[in-house]
Amino acid sequence: MKIIDRSDFTALISELIAEDPREVVGVQADGDGYVFDSLESASDLAFEYDLTRLSPKKYVMPQRETLLTYRRDAGAADYEMRAEADPTGRIIVGVHPYDLAAIRQLDKIFIDTLHDEPYRRKRENSVLIGLTMQDVADTCFAASMDTASIESGYDLMVTELDDEFAVDIGTFEGDQLLESVPTRNATSEEIDRVETIETDLEAEFERGLDFPPAELPSLLEASYDDMDFWEAYAEQCLSCGTCNVVCPTCFCFSVDMVRELDGDSGRQERRWDGCLLEDFATVAQGENFREEVAQRHRHRFMRKGWYIYERYGDIACVGCGRCTAHCVAGVADPCEVYNELREAQHA
Repeated sequence: MKIIDRSDFTALISELIAEDPREVVGVQADGDGYVFDSLESASDLAFEYDLTRLSPKKYVMPQRETLLTYRRDAGAADYEMRAEADPTGRIIVGVHPYDLAAIRQLDKIFIDTLHDEPYRRKRENSVLIGLTMQDVADTCFAASMDTASIESGYDLMVTELDDEFAVDIGTFEGDQLLESVPTRNATSEEIDRVETIETDLEAEFERGLDFPPAELPSLLEASYDDMDFWEAYAEQCLSCGTCNVVCPTCFCFSVDMVRELDGDSGRQERRWDGCLLEDFATVAQGENFREEVAQRHRHRFMRKGWYIYERYGDIACVGCGRCTAHCVAGVADPCEVYNELREAQHA
């Protein structure tokens, strides 16, 4: 672990903005909230924030991207196709541990399993600079999901210590970033202080699961046929899909072939999709396998706590609380749903 003065860390970010060919993005204040956005100045970077509206997932899995274009010249028999997905990575500054855990899950899916080249190239060309949480959102329950702190998945992890930062180096590229600024080795007291900050943070969470997250798969499997519960809970759901959009681990997408008016050119686009949307499970001839909102509502929670675990070994909820914060109907809260299910089973 290294120690860097706040002024030197600011100088490092300024240097990256000015000289690195990649876009540097970071957490910034935006009205009454926080967002990840392009940094024009290191002074715009927010360190004491609770929760951003969207996660940094949008930089490795964009909301919409063109995968390829096609064109047929006049008189030609065949189309010429060209891969168009942007491989450019970014330097992403200020990522909380739960969002790092979410990106680590996406890596398993897109790189290890799907071998998705557009995702892999953006991800491998990106740098993740994490930030230890010191301000907890009211809706966040990351501590009970074991994602309030993290030991891997970052290039650098930064912890505020008054006028200095403690920096844990996670990768060789992260180590290289620090070469242009003065640092020193952390003392044992400073290392202990970082550990204390992470330990004390757990007391700041006002909500959480009433049981270990490892119990979620069996709990949900046992609750699958309890349609009275799912129908009652989904009664107010608007099927707007906001919970899917703001979730850092949701990875469902649709692919559209868009044909231009000339008939000889077009593009293939990938865009975010979500299981709460009414047409998500619609297939050929209009058959919809989850036509009822309660079925879609159930599927979302089953996917988070059971299906993804069965396939990839991860609970696909990192406890960020974004879905709860943005659900206008007040029915998206995983903490509330899972706790009520367990209470009903143990009644």
